[in-house]
Amino acid sequence: MSNELVVITGASSGIGEACARAFAKLGRPLFLGARRESRLAAVAQECERLGAPRAVAHALDVTDKASIEAFCTAAGTPSILINNAGAAFGRNSIDKLRDEDLTGMLDLNVTGLVRVTRALLPGMIAARNGHVINLGSYAAHGVYEGGVIYCAAKHAVRAITQIMRLELSGANVRVSEIDPGLVETEFSVVRLGDEGKAKKVYEGFQPLVAADVADAIVWVATRPAHVNISEIVLTPVAQSSLSKIHRG
Repeated sequence: MSNELVVITGASSGIGEACARAFAKLGRPLFLGARRESRLAAVAQECERLGAPRAVAHALDVTDKASIEAFCTAAGTPSILINNAGAAFGRNSIDKLRDEDLTGMLDLNVTGLVRVTRALLPGMIAARNGHVINLGSYAAHGVYEGGVIYCAAKHAVRAITQIMRLELSGANVRVSEIDPGLVETEFSVVRLGDEGKAKKVYEGFQPLVAADVADAIVWVATRPAHVNISEIVLTPVAQSSLSKIHRG
């Protein structure tokens, strides 16, 4: 397993960074992509300290087709692809939705995921070995006000994942989806544009942290080769639905 390359998008922080650290501790070589290159380089250095035989940091903007092509060419064929890059912008209702948020969320969460997968999947199919793990969301299992495009994007990721599993039948490539509920990362800061507002999202209960999600991803990736975990939904104990959270 030590020579099985793990490719992670959005690896400069949050769940992507936590995944990089977790796989580094297993001694896996890493190829990491993100837009924030200095932060990504620091993550790669830390991963090598933690046990990765090599950890390459490579610029990646999943909203840019040329950036994706350069990243995937440099990466080569992974054994594991973790499509983690994604984000939400704002909580506006559809009548107040900004066009840049509409296109931004679709490009980040859907188009980028498809393009990265499309570029790396042929090598996995040829090798008859591989595992694609898509980072979805609890938002793929329902809807809420103010989530019109984010929910739609994550429903799309779920559909894409299920279709991939059908299309790859017989190819010996596993396909999994991880759908977390409330995880305290930079997600809400990016979405709301305010650290104070972001902190209030997680007040009064214990949210998941990035390492919790990375732990689930590592478990999925390390099952026996004949076992595919199709989907995992994980939430804080306090979160019983998309909109119901017990704040004690």
